[in-house]
Amino acid sequence: MTTTASRPGGGKARAAITARTLRTDRWWLAPLVTFIGLSAWVTYATVRVFMHKWFFVEEYLYLTPFYSPCITDVCGPAAEFGTPLPAFFLIPEAAFTLPFLLLFRLTCYYYRKAYYRAFWLSPPACAVPDGHKTYTGETRFPLIFQNAHRYAFYAAVIISVINTWDAVHAQTTGLGLGNLILWINVIMLWAYTLSCHSCRHIAGGRMKHFSKHPVRYRFWTFVSKLNTRHMQLAWITLGTLALTDFYIMGLDANWFDDLRFIN
Repeated sequence: MTTTASRPGGGKARAAITARTLRTDRWWLAPLVTFIGLSAWVTYATVRVFMHKWFFVEEYLYLTPFYSPCITDVCGPAAEFGTPLPAFFLIPEAAFTLPFLLLFRLTCYYYRKAYYRAFWLSPPACAVPDGHKTYTGETRFPLIFQNAHRYAFYAAVIISVINTWDAVHAQTTGLGLGNLILWINVIMLWAYTLSCHSCRHIAGGRMKHFSKHPVRYRFWTFVSKLNTRHMQLAWITLGTLALTDFYIMGLDANWFDDLRFIN
């Protein structure tokens, strides 16, 4: 229902719309799907990280990315970098890397959009009012830490290198389905990491003459193409991480055998 008010000069003022939004499409569907998808993944990842078992297949050197690098006393033969931390139920085996991975994902430009809309309703969709009465942006605690994204990117690169090493190390035992899954996950992780807006800025930021920096320009062009797929890669990598972890968990728990092609 709408009403109109008269202007002092005799004209009509803008209509006073009482409806929350005039959108008639299912604008709530996208944030709802995002809420369900992210909640399911976070629940699965949290449970797996604190299970403290079923993370390494010694026969084929398969190590799940949720436990890499493995640095607690629980790790056993999976501890390639030593075990500086004790075994404790609140300490994840990958305690040195998981906080940085979490920071990188939380401050990612796409994920910020996703959870702002799906969890905080800020706003839930275009042309739909914000769920909060006030908005201070990312200038106060805790959202001011969103500005750390460019620094979290460097940590994510190091972690991607570690995941690549895990895939290479496992390859020394031959070739199985687990190797293929590990490599697919690593390739997707690199694609997601390099598609980051911070990476694009590092590659081409402050570059005034492309002709004088042909290598940087070509890398910036490559990263820019990946950047257009940043949202898709963000979701794909959640899927490959969960698939890789579940497959290795199943092998270590003896639920099924690895399909071997060589050795």
